[in-house]
Amino acid sequence: MKEIHRLRFNAEFSKEKYESLLGSIEKDFHYRPTFRIAETPFFIPKELENQLTEAADEVIDFIKRPDFKSLTQQALDLNTEVPDEDDHTQFLAIDFGICEEEGKLIPKLIEVQGFPSIFNFQLHLFRKFQSAYPFLADFTPYLNGLDESGYLDLLSKVVLNGHSPQEVVLLEIEPEKQNTKIDFYYCHKDLGIPICCVTAIRKKHRRLFYIDAEGQEIQIKRIYNRVIFDELESRKDLELDFSFTDSLEVEWAGHPNWYTRISKFILPHLKGPYFIDSKLLSELEAIPDDLENYVLKPLFSFSGAGVVFNVTKEDILAVKEKELFILQKKVNYLPVIQSPDGKVKVEVRLLALWPEGEERPTLLGNLVRLSRGEMIGVKFNKDKDWVGGSIGLFEKA
Repeated sequence: MKEIHRLRFNAEFSKEKYESLLGSIEKDFHYRPTFRIAETPFFIPKELENQLTEAADEVIDFIKRPDFKSLTQQALDLNTEVPDEDDHTQFLAIDFGICEEEGKLIPKLIEVQGFPSIFNFQLHLFRKFQSAYPFLADFTPYLNGLDESGYLDLLSKVVLNGHSPQEVVLLEIEPEKQNTKIDFYYCHKDLGIPICCVTAIRKKHRRLFYIDAEGQEIQIKRIYNRVIFDELESRKDLELDFSFTDSLEVEWAGHPNWYTRISKFILPHLKGPYFIDSKLLSELEAIPDDLENYVLKPLFSFSGAGVVFNVTKEDILAVKEKELFILQKKVNYLPVIQSPDGKVKVEVRLLALWPEGEERPTLLGNLVRLSRGEMIGVKFNKDKDWVGGSIGLFEKA
């Protein structure tokens, strides 16, 4: 790590600046995010940046394979298939743990999702950090030569696809109760699209409608989909006027099938130095003797739900639907961020957008999660500081 940047940030850091940063976010919408925002960004050296983008490009190359849909059809067969699927995903979130292997720093792919992430919040988070620490103007969270304007233009292109903002809705289950609703607020601010609950949508024939703030009925031409099927299927109390399995006269910004296709389901197919040995339980010939070196993960859960970290033989034998779980080797996260009282582990999520008609996705930004616990995630980092959501910063060329 570039110690000079870390030393300067830590020297300028204060709890008062941190609280001011949080207060600035809260002031925007009179709301403070319920997830923890970390005290610091992650300064990413050029060598690690190159490794991350190389690894992400290898994932993208796999997703671009001509036979990708046939390879991942089983994932849809095991879940809910939505009609009118488009040619490719429009969103990618590619998660890497910053690890140590043979004494060297290396990113290891932890997860990949064909689903939107908190694109808008990350843009504003960098603004807040830069306001608190002006020297961060020498850094950028963006990739491929993009700046803030280029980032927003590409995001707008993918979400709106030429439609007026009032014809596009951000769709979620009870959005006001979601942990990531701060991103919805910034999305509405940046792109002008309304935020709608699935229960507020009305169907007429094959068309969908919502009621705007003036009480007018507006036809929905495109859905910016933020609905996770895991949650939707578990919410038997919700009354919907339409079904995701209907053939609808609407475009999808993030067709639901891509969440299923591009998931942990593809991890066993990825081979190389940036990828972790993973195997479907249904294809496991024998249970390893060294289970302490493995993690048991459900294929289609969100935010780490259902992961068994200290896996036992009994855990594996108890799984009834073995085609829905993978056994993945643990990796050695290397604590690389120096906090005031110890070092902190890091995961970097590279964010990509794939507009219709373009040859491949564009890597454009990132988010970072910091951890002191056994795993990245809230339940492993309770009552700790210098942990939570943040952003990675690259040195400007």
